[in-house]
Amino acid sequence: MNDSQLKIFSGQSNYPLAEQISRALDIELGSLTIKRFADSELWVKFEENIRGKDVFIIQSTNAPAGNIIELLLVLDAAVRASAHSVTVVIPYFGYARQDRKDMPRVPVSAKVMVDIFTATGASRIITMDLHSTQIQGFANIPFDHLYSRMVLLAEINKLNLDPKKAVVLAPDMGSARMSQAYAKRLGMHFALIDKRRYAANQAEVVHLIGELEGRDVLIIDDMIDTAGTIVNAAKKALDNGANSIYAIGTHALFSGQAVDRMKSIPFEKIIVTDTVDIPAEKRLPNMTIVTVANIFAEAIQRINRGDSVSALFDF
Repeated sequence: MNDSQLKIFSGQSNYPLAEQISRALDIELGSLTIKRFADSELWVKFEENIRGKDVFIIQSTNAPAGNIIELLLVLDAAVRASAHSVTVVIPYFGYARQDRKDMPRVPVSAKVMVDIFTATGASRIITMDLHSTQIQGFANIPFDHLYSRMVLLAEINKLNLDPKKAVVLAPDMGSARMSQAYAKRLGMHFALIDKRRYAANQAEVVHLIGELEGRDVLIIDDMIDTAGTIVNAAKKALDNGANSIYAIGTHALFSGQAVDRMKSIPFEKIIVTDTVDIPAEKRLPNMTIVTVANIFAEAIQRINRGDSVSALFDF
């Protein structure tokens, strides 16, 4: 790797993950100052020369929206400082749930985000476990979509579950394809919940397709936001005689009453990644946080060397 050309910087949304990525690459995080004016407006400055460098900016864009503004300002500063290329590394890509116009007079928020990053000068976007993979099609610049399954599968295997007595339960139709991939990889059964959404963050279970009685149930989703979807699926599993229940999610947002909802279910284990920085008050005793730093570090290294990123998933 051409270390002299590669520079990694981090915003404030998930500094711990950025530190782990830099350690995995054996490169120190670059010096970046981020301050606030009295009215909370942001001010950023690179404290080192990045002219002609390949710059990677690490920043998840979960709430608050200031994280997006911060990323845009750092990106703009890098472009104006004559960086050779600027790649935005977004472990959690916010505003990805509105990826199409599914009713009148609503925005396609995911495209708006991609357009903003592109217009500000991003050379490339790297993210993980998009809510919808079609978002990649909104970009006119390279868009690398990484998968957390590389580390989550290893953690699931540590559970030592009998595949013949275990089932991967998709909590809704949107997660069916991902859940099927996990079930196939793990050699487990597959089940699906038919969910009806009647308002934002509000849904109810209508049908269950599959057999759960006497089986260990793994409920896998790309994100746990208010936890309504995963908790409703867990209740349905318990009602149908599940032997044990495990919750697995990539992006642990835990908004609103999510933590209390998760506490209400006797999950054997909750497995999530560190794409979002989880504060201490939202960490539960039965929670395992798996780092995705090595995946991002490998992707950054391959991009910097001009190697294939897709080869990461040949396993």
